[in-house]
Amino acid sequence: MDNLKEALQYIANLGVDAAKTEVVDINGKTYANKSLTRYDKLPKADRIKATTLSSMVDYIYQCNKEFPGSMIIHIASPTKVYLMSALDKEREREVLFEINAEISEFRFDQWYDQEHMMIDLQANFQKNDDLELVLKAVGNIVKKNGETYSDDGCSQVATMSTGIATKADVIVPNPVELIPYRTFQEVKQPASKFVFRIGDKEVPAFKIVEAEGGIWKNEAISSIKTFLMENLSNMEPEIRNNITVIG
Repeated sequence: MDNLKEALQYIANLGVDAAKTEVVDINGKTYANKSLTRYDKLPKADRIKATTLSSMVDYIYQCNKEFPGSMIIHIASPTKVYLMSALDKEREREVLFEINAEISEFRFDQWYDQEHMMIDLQANFQKNDDLELVLKAVGNIVKKNGETYSDDGCSQVATMSTGIATKADVIVPNPVELIPYRTFQEVKQPASKFVFRIGDKEVPAFKIVEAEGGIWKNEAISSIKTFLMENLSNMEPEIRNNITVIG
C-alpha cells in the first residue's frame, strides 16, 4: 500500500514539474525554457487592409501618432503597397497598413467566346479608339463556313458581316493599344500594346496577349509614387518628413 502511495505521489510530482516554466537567458535575450519562445519581445500590431491609395493617405493624416518612428511606404507592385516602420532593435519591420488594388479580372492569353469577349472588353478596359476597333471586329465576326482565315502572324483577315445579308473580308488590327484596369483607380491606367487574335475554330473565338513584357508596371509604380508624394506634400512637415516613399 505504501509503495502505491509513493508511486502516485511521484506521478503527481511529475505533472507539477512539467507545468513549471523556467526563464532562460541566451545571448542577452529572454526565452521560455520549453519551446524557447521569446516572451520579452514586443508584439506587432495587426495590419489594416484596404483597397485604395486614398485610404492610406487618410490613415497617415489621421493616425500618424501610432507610428513607432520613421516610416516607409513600399510600393511593392502596381497592385500592392505597404506602410511599414524602419528597422527596430531586432532588425525587423512592422507593417501597419496594406492596400491591395481591385483590378480587372480579364484573362489575358485565354480564349473567349464571342459574347463573353464583348462583355469583358467593355467591363475591364477604358474606352479608346483601338478598343472600339476590337469591339467592332469581335461583334461582327461570323462563322467561317469551312473557310480559313488569312494570317501572316501580324494581321489577320476575317469575314465580317456588313449588312443584313452581305459579308466582307477585313483586316484585324495588330498590335492594338488598350488600357485595362491594372492598378489603383486613383492613378492613370497605363496603356500597353496587345496582340488580338481570332481563333481558327468552328465558332468565333478570341484572345488578347500582352506584347510589351510588363513595361507598364514601371509606369504604374511611378504614377502611384507621384500620387502619394503629392498627397504627403500637403501634410505638416513633421508628418511628411518622417515618411520615405520607395518604389
